[in-house]
Amino acid sequence: MKGRDTLTAGAAILLIWQLVSWLLNMPILPPPTEVLQAFFIALPHDLGRHFLVSGFRVVASILLAVATAWPLGLAIGQSARLDRLLSPAIYLIYPIPKIVFLPLVLLFLGIGNLSKIFIIAFVLFFQILVVVRDAAGGIRPELVHSVRSLGAGRRALFRFVYLPACLPAVLTALRVSAGTAVAVLFFAESFATTSGLGYYIIVETWGRLAYPEMYAGVVAMALLGFILYAVLDQLEKRLCPWLHLT
Repeated sequence: MKGRDTLTAGAAILLIWQLVSWLLNMPILPPPTEVLQAFFIALPHDLGRHFLVSGFRVVASILLAVATAWPLGLAIGQSARLDRLLSPAIYLIYPIPKIVFLPLVLLFLGIGNLSKIFIIAFVLFFQILVVVRDAAGGIRPELVHSVRSLGAGRRALFRFVYLPACLPAVLTALRVSAGTAVAVLFFAESFATTSGLGYYIIVETWGRLAYPEMYAGVVAMALLGFILYAVLDQLEKRLCPWLHLT
């Protein structure tokens, strides 16, 4: 992701936004100049606090999902017996929109950070699990046998075979899931909470028809998603340099 291309795309979006705002000439779509002004005014105050809360929740959710789904996905991918045992349950649960469990999660875990982190991690868990399982199961047996013939144990197999094979798939799944995580975060923060960007957009700004501040919250949430994607993109380049040799 090149900086110049990103700036060009951002400028094009702002230009289209400005043109649409001029054409509609309605308070519900203020021009980007007015929204950006509201963004920078609010950022050192309430908006910045809500941004940090949402950022903490989504990063904690990603770490929790990776820490739980990655080992299980590796285990299922390496064991045909475990795959036959658990895959039917995965196929049944995976298509269910996990956000429907939010009311139950709120009842059990309350309205604090834990419920928000859990529901986002729950959504990401299955996306990472399926990708890691498929990547681990797709490793050629002769590659594993050749490494074992050199005296490698389970730890060496994990470090030199399964980890390099699955890491790109995990990072790709996380990049794809970054938008999903932010969307679930917005929904989870839009009610039964007192902090976060979802709360700021729905309750603090939209509720009092403060449209420039509301769009400033949308810009902050888009910025959060962009930062997540950019960080994951850089992690892939650093951790998987063999994918960018050409």
